Amino acid sequence: MPADVDEFLRRPNPAVVATLRPDGSPHSVPTWYDWEDGRVLLNMEDSRLRLGYLQRDPRAALTVLGSGDDDWWHSHVSLLGRGRLDHGRRVARGHRPPALRYTGSPFPHA
Repeated sequence: MPADVDEFLRRPNPAVVATLRPDGSPHSVPTWYDWEDGRVLLNMEDSRLRLGYLQRDPRAALTVLGSGDDDWWHSHVSLLGRGRLDHGRRVARGHRPPALRYTGSPFPHA
């Protein structure tokens, strides 16, 4: 992967994830993501539709948009692949939550 694309994906840019509904139509929603070792990490609660869709069909896409803070405002990177569910991986490894990356503090639990 080119270094400038890797750098772009390391930034807390806005993103949209797309999964497939049972009828094959796309389901897309904004999301926070993390970029670690060339992989996208998403944190999803059990109540999220996209989690169920990924469990049924792992095909997914993520489009990361330039944040407008610099010359990337008009840029985007789209990644296509297969999702893999790894329950508890982030907690077990002490990985920072995506909210910390985007807001500077952990997302409060309700």
